[in-house]
Amino acid sequence: MRSARNVATVGALTTLVLGATAAFCTTASAAPNVTPQGVCGGAYKTVNSVPVGSLGTVYLTYNSANGKNCVATIRANPGTAKDMSTYVYVSDTDDWAGDSGNYTSYAGPAYVYGKGHCVSWGGNISNVYVSVENSNCARLKEHRVTEVR
Repeated sequence: MRSARNVATVGALTTLVLGATAAFCTTASAAPNVTPQGVCGGAYKTVNSVPVGSLGTVYLTYNSANGKNCVATIRANPGTAKDMSTYVYVSDTDDWAGDSGNYTSYAGPAYVYGKGHCVSWGGNISNVYVSVENSNCARLKEHRVTEVR
């Protein structure tokens, strides 16, 4: 009887440990990767950012290997889908990219070639809009605007 009780106890503990491991693994793998590098790619390094009030941040990243900029708007607290956007624009080449919609954690990525060019970029979360004009270039002074609509 003692042997049967030990086998039952070991079986119950094994089931409990396996169940807890499965639950934690599922939660971890289901969580969105909400870093600028997770959205844009590991080769992209953050070169600038601007807060969207207290709701999140818009990140400007750059990949020196391919000369591309990437922008992503990332919420501080993911949850219920909200109106979000992100954009990047190179005035010298008239090249732009953007993304908008109702998202739970981030908008983007948006990519443009920007090596040697000034870029303008920004985004929104709900009714808070941010823009950065003439960014990351030596010849012009950057101009930032935050607007609540």
